[in-house]
Amino acid sequence: MDFKFVGKHFAQKTFEQMKEVLMDPKANAPEIFYYMVRGGIDQRNITVWEPGKVGGEYIKSYGHYHIGDLNETYWILFGEGVALLQKTKLNNDGKIVPDEALEFRAIKVKAGDIVKIPKGFGHVFVNTGRTFFVTADDTDVLFDDETPQKYPGHTDYEAVKKMQGFAYYVIEENDLPALKKNKNYKSILKTDFGGLPVL
Repeated sequence: MDFKFVGKHFAQKTFEQMKEVLMDPKANAPEIFYYMVRGGIDQRNITVWEPGKVGGEYIKSYGHYHIGDLNETYWILFGEGVALLQKTKLNNDGKIVPDEALEFRAIKVKAGDIVKIPKGFGHVFVNTGRTFFVTADDTDVLFDDETPQKYPGHTDYEAVKKMQGFAYYVIEENDLPALKKNKNYKSILKTDFGGLPVL
């Protein structure tokens, strides 16, 4: 193992960093939403989400889109949650049109499940349980000695930020997860709510 990158393996997402994608950024929230141990090229990444809610919305990841020929696989190791997958329209220059979703999917997941993120889709993971929610994923993480040009694609967080999250938020309703539409989206052409109620 190359120990010169040990300090870069750990990362965390704070409430301050997450505010821009929350349904209610003014609600009370925990200081830390989730923790990541990034594996670099040769190891899987591990992510641990805290349980809880922010103004009724369950703790989630920030979310991003995959650009180019980038696939990703997530293994659910512990807990239960919801995976949100979303694909947006692209303009003539191949740039994301943030407020026009071509497809939205919600998938309930639990320990032992596998979620494959196809190229062109974005994703958010949500902890809907009362315990930690833990995943492993196979995304290559670039440290200082790597060049992005050798990889088939990259990720885009700005389009998610611009829309204040994905097309639907996962909220608690009657002690169970449900979906609430994000009003910033102009259109959502195709939906699969995975059995979750929509408010």
